[in-house]
Amino acid sequence: MIVFDPATFGSGALAFALAFLAAGGFTLIFKAIYRWITPHDEGALIRGGNVAASVALGGALLGYVIPLASALANTHSLPEFVAWALLAGVIQIATFWIVRRIALPDVSARIERGELSTALYLMFISITVGILNAACMTA
Repeated sequence: MIVFDPATFGSGALAFALAFLAAGGFTLIFKAIYRWITPHDEGALIRGGNVAASVALGGALLGYVIPLASALANTHSLPEFVAWALLAGVIQIATFWIVRRIALPDVSARIERGELSTALYLMFISITVGILNAACMTA
């Protein structure tokens, strides 16, 4: 027979809520910073129906939240989680900077033109880096 313990659930629900709020907050902060550092205006492009901008930004967000989820699963304190969340953000931003400086210097212009192939490339690079980042956090 399975017994429901309200006290245990309550403390677990509180921990869940705090972790969810912290992760959600960091995700929103990352999104704002990422949009600020990119030369193109994702918000305006997405509102205008630019699928490439949506794909690229979505990939960056996935590339960030994958290691964030790993950090949530593997850390034992809020300060430790904050450190990993900051590192994950720095790595994703550095990833965009490297793509923009080395692989595709005109990545922003291509996204502004709606080139889906460029957006998919950037998305997969972001997700790949996020998965590697998450795996390294568990080592």
